[in-house]
Amino acid sequence: MLQPLIANVRGAITLILMTLNVVFWYLPIMVLTLFKIVLPITPVRDLLTRLLTLCAECWIYCNKAIFALMLNVQWHVSGVGKLERKDWYLVISNHRSWIDILALQQVLTGKIPFLKFFIKQSLIWMPFLGQAWWALDMPFMKRYTRQEIERNPELQGKDLETTRKACQHFSRMPTTVFNFVEGTRFTAAKHSKTQSPFAHLLLPKAGGIAFTMGSMNNILRRLLDVTIVYPERSLSLWDFCCGRVHQVIVDVRERELESWMGEGDYSQDQEYRQRVQEWLRQLWLEKDQRIKELQAQHAKA
Repeated sequence: MLQPLIANVRGAITLILMTLNVVFWYLPIMVLTLFKIVLPITPVRDLLTRLLTLCAECWIYCNKAIFALMLNVQWHVSGVGKLERKDWYLVISNHRSWIDILALQQVLTGKIPFLKFFIKQSLIWMPFLGQAWWALDMPFMKRYTRQEIERNPELQGKDLETTRKACQHFSRMPTTVFNFVEGTRFTAAKHSKTQSPFAHLLLPKAGGIAFTMGSMNNILRRLLDVTIVYPERSLSLWDFCCGRVHQVIVDVRERELESWMGEGDYSQDQEYRQRVQEWLRQLWLEKDQRIKELQAQHAKA
């Protein structure tokens, strides 16, 4: 009876500290953004972008301190020893929980350029966080249903055009472009509905990363394939804040970005589209097997 109460109190305190952390860094981020808007001078804007990134990284480091203080999470991390801050990365990952973003920030911040996530358009209205993400040049994407596209064919490809514009903007300085290529979090219901051929993954969507590679051709140099595994069943953000998530496994593998990947037109070239899809399918097959191995390894431990 007492243990659940203690866990809930811990969760409430952790969330309060994380909220205060957001509010604290929100003000300098928005002030710097205001200067960036009213001073359209490229060197000045680049400097302000670097200062904004510094604020965002400090925000994440404060979160890491909160987790270390409040939670007892064992981070099992591999593959981050040879990463560089002064390079351009494409990072892809499986998607299990809201905790994934915190895990990626925990593991990769300070080792590669600040992560730029593709975020649902509706989340821009989230108090504080939505506006901060906008100020940090996170690309917001609005996904359209098949029915919406059928009613208005002009919507076809709009989300991928957003990808293209965002990636062109990122070419000015070292950047990490991140994408959950499954497009949504894994659940048993989604896995069954989509008839995924993978045991632990949903079907990957190749369009976003194909447009990213095409838009940043000759700039993107490195691909990081991240696999996130939680040995326990508790996967909600609340469970994490309450201390019910005791282990997080983050396996990072660098993959080769071959020259052909950025040289096709995904929307028009069927041969190129099939080639990218097959490349991603093979990568997902390997990831599915890797998840099985990691689960077995840490179950024994």
